[in-house]
Amino acid sequence: MNVHAYAAPAVAEPLAPTVIERRAVGPNDVLIEVTHAGICHSDIHTVRGDWGPQPYPLVPGHEIVGVVAEVGPAVTRHRVGDRVGVGCMVNSCRACANCRAGQEQYCLSGMTPTYGAVDRDGTITQGGYSTHVVADADFVLRVPDSIDPAAAAPLLCAGITTYSPLRRWGAGPGKRVAVVGLGGLGHMAVKLASAMGAEVTVLSQSLKKQEDGLRLGADHYFATSDPDTFTQLAGRFDLIVNTVSASIDVDAHLSLLALDGALVNVGAPAEPLSLDVFSLIGARRSFAGSMIGGIPETQEMLDFCAEHGIGAEVEVIPADRINEAYERVLASDVRYRFVIDTATLR
Repeated sequence: MNVHAYAAPAVAEPLAPTVIERRAVGPNDVLIEVTHAGICHSDIHTVRGDWGPQPYPLVPGHEIVGVVAEVGPAVTRHRVGDRVGVGCMVNSCRACANCRAGQEQYCLSGMTPTYGAVDRDGTITQGGYSTHVVADADFVLRVPDSIDPAAAAPLLCAGITTYSPLRRWGAGPGKRVAVVGLGGLGHMAVKLASAMGAEVTVLSQSLKKQEDGLRLGADHYFATSDPDTFTQLAGRFDLIVNTVSASIDVDAHLSLLALDGALVNVGAPAEPLSLDVFSLIGARRSFAGSMIGGIPETQEMLDFCAEHGIGAEVEVIPADRINEAYERVLASDVRYRFVIDTATLR
């Protein structure tokens, strides 16, 4: 079927309306009528070529919420009318050790991203800035009805990207967690860590979002531009989740960790980060990375959010404001996630 979408026609060119073709619904496929699509900073990096050449024209979007319009004959998990979501991947090998463990994002053959990748039929995957998507049922998530659909869309990337390391490194009662940055990822990390019962501190460049941070669930808020912050908080945290996509002083942030603490990077700066290995050795600290989450954990996250009344803080926009939204994201002028009302594409 042909569907309306917004695509980047070439590197560094504004996104524009277009029509794309979706594959026919196969035996294990789900046709989703998209209602909302989140705008992730990685969409901007990708379509602007920051992370390498792309197959243009390219439709971004991997924070997708919609309603099931059709299912293939082998689909048993989803029915027409269900509210569902698709995140950052739409396929994997299903056979390697990581896939069998429900860690499809680390597929040893490489998972298939929601856009800009070669799909199983040899075409290029196209993302959620469109009226409809067709996805393999095994990569389609159930979105609880209690979560507003616009607020649910960013959970498919920003939510799981922060939930996964918080779970992996044991955020919970008695744990002191710091979140670096209060943006699209950071605000979700604060909400989730607080709901898990951790003591939460925001580390931001300035105090301009302090009121928001405390409202979202943080217990403390400090400015990293103040050198006294690193003296005052030395050795304090069990876990630091770095959500920013810009370079940080890794050694300074490692100094804030307690014995056996971990600094986990989920933000992806374009330039390499460096550190002094003695920042790790001195207190048996770890510097790690984490990438989204597997399908089982993503469903767990959505159910957790429904149980605790958690959704993203969003600004819903029509499709003709996508390019404006991109510029505002780059200027840090969004609190905290743009979400496209895809009805405006029709």
